Amino acid sequence: MVIYNVTIKVDSSIIDDWLKWMKDEHIPDVVGLGLFTEGRLCKLLEQDETDGSTYVAQYFCKSMAEYNTYISEYSQEMREKGFAKFGNKFLAFRTVMEVLN
Repeated sequence: MVIYNVTIKVDSSIIDDWLKWMKDEHIPDVVGLGLFTEGRLCKLLEQDETDGSTYVAQYFCKSMAEYNTYISEYSQEMREKGFAKFGNKFLAFRTVMEVLN
């Protein structure tokens, strides 16, 4: 299993709207593509929240092939939707992990 992990620092001024958008639109849209089996949103704890809060969106897929399809065919469009809605009020850092159990 592969986890596409997106860590996002969100400006305090948009947190409520951003959380609603992530839960109601973005995560369901990404999972709805049929490449990921699940999407999860977490809040990082014990972080400096002076400039906003930090969240992690995790998307689970069965293979690197599914992940690569997402990246090549859909990721740019999905990122653009976030920038269109919230501009530069968030910063995202992406990693990919393999489950080893």
